[in-house]
Amino acid sequence: MVHKTRNIELTQVTQWEDGNATRVQDYLAAEEPLEMRAGRRSLGVTLRTPGNDEELVAGFIFTEGVISRREDLVAVRLPADGDRERNVARVTLAPKVRLLAGGAARRFSAGSACGVCGKASIDQLRRRGLKRPQSETPFDPEILCQLPEKLREAQQVFGRTGGLHAAALFSAQGKMLVLREDIGRHNAVDKVIGWALLSGRVPLSNHVLLVSGRGGFEIVQKSIAAGIPLLASVSAPSSLAVQLARELGLTLIGFLRGRRFVIYSEEDRIASAAI
Repeated sequence: MVHKTRNIELTQVTQWEDGNATRVQDYLAAEEPLEMRAGRRSLGVTLRTPGNDEELVAGFIFTEGVISRREDLVAVRLPADGDRERNVARVTLAPKVRLLAGGAARRFSAGSACGVCGKASIDQLRRRGLKRPQSETPFDPEILCQLPEKLREAQQVFGRTGGLHAAALFSAQGKMLVLREDIGRHNAVDKVIGWALLSGRVPLSNHVLLVSGRGGFEIVQKSIAAGIPLLASVSAPSSLAVQLARELGLTLIGFLRGRRFVIYSEEDRIASAAI
């Protein structure tokens, strides 16, 4: 039997340890689909961990180019308990917003082995006219090295399930402004950017976005769309992510662990970076 709260499921499992099998309770990260619709048009479907869904919708349609500013989003209506369309979010856009044929539908989820798809994805971003992120002063390496520990300390759901990714937004001085968790790394990023969009903070110049796991292409393009000048991850970026970061002027950092990190692009934003 599975007992479910909004973002965590509690279930019975069999645990084997040192030759002994016992029945214990275990926590699972919840995962459900969410479709975003504007009228009769589907804007996209994602598998996500329920919670902060309004932020997720706002972040998704902004970073995927459906809207270009906060004023383009009039309202997000989330399904109520017992709603027949329990996994459908209804989006109301400003009258001047024109939807492209086919909707958003995660146009940028190209596979790492698809060179043609990757080139097409970067071409799409060029046509969107995304600008180079801005930052006023270089980022302090000592502050960057403190961020992963702050992220781990704030990951409440991960501590119970071990199954969620996290994204956190920091000021240049290392203050955590918001952290969101989700089964999907791109969803966690959308929730963070959605939070910033709904609170009128975009573009996020002079901020740092830190993600658990690797820094992939989708995460880079979402960061650039939100005006974030520095994206860091605790693992490696993909080759397409590095290519996009170098082309559009994002500072991309990988392997941020302890007192070590690797700068893949725009190293001039890091104070005292000897190149």
